[in-house]
Amino acid sequence: MTQTLHTPLKPRWTEQVFGAKIVAKGGVIRRAIRDVDREIGRMAFELEVRRRGYHLIESDTQYIVICNTGHIRLIC
Repeated sequence: MTQTLHTPLKPRWTEQVFGAKIVAKGGVIRRAIRDVDREIGRMAFELEVRRRGYHLIESDTQYIVICNTGHIRLIC
């Protein structure tokens, strides 16, 4: 079975998310998983986070993106 890559139907949404000032400062953003699913799809979002070298965490109904490429350590 071949998986088709979901191409963003709304590239402005992606630009808006990753164009936020906090992203440029290496901060943290979060998005509801349902919004990601509706706007671009999970696979496309994950690929965009990976392409940028950021870190993605899934917590309950939210995605948390650590917008820097440095090492992270989960404490607890």
